[in-house]
Amino acid sequence: MDRFDQLLNAIGTLGQGILHIYFVSRLTGKTARLWHFAIYSALLCAVGLAAARLSLGDSLSIAAGVFALYGMERLALGAPPPVAGLAAVLAFYISQLSYGIIDSIELVVFPRFIGRPLLYLLLLIAQPLFFALCVACYRAVLRLLPDAGERQTPYIGLLLFPCLFFFGAELYILQTAYTLILPTVSWTEVGRQTTLLLLQAMGLAAMLCTLYAYRQLCRGFQAESALRSLTQAAQAQKVYIAEARQRYERTKAFRHDIRNHLAVLDGLLGGGRLDEGRAYLKRLETVSGALSFPYQTGNPVVDILLGEKLAQAEGIRAEVSLLLPQPCGIDDFDLCVIFANALDNALAACREVAGARSIRIAGKRQGDFYMLTFENTCPDRPLPPAGVGLSNIRSVAEKYRGAVLTETDGRQFSLNVLLDLSE
Repeated sequence: MDRFDQLLNAIGTLGQGILHIYFVSRLTGKTARLWHFAIYSALLCAVGLAAARLSLGDSLSIAAGVFALYGMERLALGAPPPVAGLAAVLAFYISQLSYGIIDSIELVVFPRFIGRPLLYLLLLIAQPLFFALCVACYRAVLRLLPDAGERQTPYIGLLLFPCLFFFGAELYILQTAYTLILPTVSWTEVGRQTTLLLLQAMGLAAMLCTLYAYRQLCRGFQAESALRSLTQAAQAQKVYIAEARQRYERTKAFRHDIRNHLAVLDGLLGGGRLDEGRAYLKRLETVSGALSFPYQTGNPVVDILLGEKLAQAEGIRAEVSLLLPQPCGIDDFDLCVIFANALDNALAACREVAGARSIRIAGKRQGDFYMLTFENTCPDRPLPPAGVGLSNIRSVAEKYRGAVLTETDGRQFSLNVLLDLSE
């Protein structure tokens, strides 16, 4: 029986190693390689052997396994610390929970077959049932949690403490309520094991409800961020509409008076008053120039937004080297979000600097992608945490399957926004 137990333990350890790596790779959104499974399974075996020889007890051996899995996630998979910690705790909690449920069933059923060959068959059947229960619980957790990209939030750490509580409660149940298989089973023992099953099922349900609440919390934050982005874009659109109306009225007035201007100019030229005619023509050029956009990017919305924002850049040298492709493939609403937030941040940073200040805006097409670059003078200090503006820009970039990169070099800040124009 000892060798049989060793065989079951080896199968259980190997199976748990495979399931743990598969689960944490799915939860963290990282790709698991074959050597990840091999190294982690070897670590679990080493932990088990060390715990048996040193008589460490189940709690210490499980804690060592959790830290081993956490180390694999951080060093091999490259998962961030909060996500890696949560994934390691959940992986071990679910495997211990599944073990406890199967153990309750064994304590009720197996004593009737002690001393019979059928007991070995039942023990072999219990092993795949344990793995099947683990897989079912892992899938339920993965379905309830948000997508991998949404899990990388500063709020993921909030899940660690309730999961640790569920994990600790499960370990306490396993160490205090379960014993070796009894030679006989009384109705009292059956009732006790049924109660333990219900408690563990309730613990699993409580954990799943907690994960569901976290998913709803993430969606709430996403909706709030989207609302802020829409509000800001709507404000930019209002500026565009107001500016467009003003330009329309000025253009309408100029067109109304253009015949009179041409008549005056004709009279001056016809009377041989060339110098006065040239002066009058220059005044007409000045008036007509005021009706055009100060920056020409190929998109009227961006042109108006640049004119409105950079008009506030008093004492700041502004340079625009940008020509948006036509058709652009990017909604004007989203362009407003990018340019309004980037320019607001650039102007705010420049106002904190004394001396020479500058803002540079450039764009370059790279195949199906378009790179927007915003450079500005900034204080020579570490960058503050990303605010709402940069978060809104990042949301637009992700919408177009792009990315955002921020860099600082002394008194120079650079924001690069990559957008996919293929669709």
